[in-house]
Amino acid sequence: MDPDPVTPRRVLIVAYDDAQILDVAAPSGALDIANRYGAQPPYSIELATLGRRGARSSAGIVLGAGQALEAVTGRLDTLVVVGGVGCEDAAADERLLGQVRRLAVRSRRVASVCTGAYVLAAAGLLDDRRVTTHWGWGERLAARHPAVAVDVSPLYIRDGNVYTSAGVTSALDLTLALIEDDHGPTLARAVARELVTYLHRPADQAQISLFLTAPPPEDRLVRDLAGHIAGHLAEDLTPTALAARAGISRRHLTRLFNAHLGTTPARAVRAARTEAAAHLARSSGLPMAAIARRCGFGSAETLRQAFLDHYGVTGDILRRMPDMPPARPAPGRQTPGP
Repeated sequence: MDPDPVTPRRVLIVAYDDAQILDVAAPSGALDIANRYGAQPPYSIELATLGRRGARSSAGIVLGAGQALEAVTGRLDTLVVVGGVGCEDAAADERLLGQVRRLAVRSRRVASVCTGAYVLAAAGLLDDRRVTTHWGWGERLAARHPAVAVDVSPLYIRDGNVYTSAGVTSALDLTLALIEDDHGPTLARAVARELVTYLHRPADQAQISLFLTAPPPEDRLVRDLAGHIAGHLAEDLTPTALAARAGISRRHLTRLFNAHLGTTPARAVRAARTEAAAHLARSSGLPMAAIARRCGFGSAETLRQAFLDHYGVTGDILRRMPDMPPARPAPGRQTPGP
């Protein structure tokens, strides 16, 4: 049922001790800006905790709750559970889980930011759904809740009326998507401009890549190309395409990659795709063929060979290993220059 055009859309943000303050600030700030730009109906933004206690964020700043979770009544438009290093304690708190379950039934849609997915999963709200969370927490979430299909590749995922997002800044991408769903792209663009943020990163943009596991390249052009590779793994990333994007020759592109990354453009792309596929294989139940497509490999067999070359094991074995295996040194890899 669509919201009344006059009645404000109630957005309830659930916080707890050691929550990530950005997980609260990003969605509430974006929705506040949407109101100032004329959202109709406007958003009514509320913060609640158990017992209306102040929630100490992981940064040490205490968030003053507007109301107690136990006292919240009536219909909600959106229920948002934030993440943070306190997520595991929150997910073990039966009082909190009971209130989240109760309020989820009263909500048009339910969302989590970052490791807030731990709370939703513990409450039984993510069973048989495809979800995401911060890439560093996905394996534990998948192991703890086998009925949940965890996919740490995208920035955010919508499965029915349940929305989950990756870490921290992806809360903005999710909130912009919610604003666009509610009010259309024009308002979402206006909010993004006010926030001085990219409008807005697509849901399936990759969270992680080879280039986030090492210091960023000092050369601006190489750094920009590395970011492009990370966010567009399934697209055309041949040396010809990358050189055209940068406006340089293929020969110069190869020189730059060898100097600043210690490898060729083709090997850099293959490594980025392989590492993203490995994280996805370990954190989700997606078949290898689907992972291959998502990460830019032509087939499951091509991905299998990439795993063997990069890690020395097949994808099936990699999935069963307790820890991510180290990458093998690339053949002929050069040492990056200063």
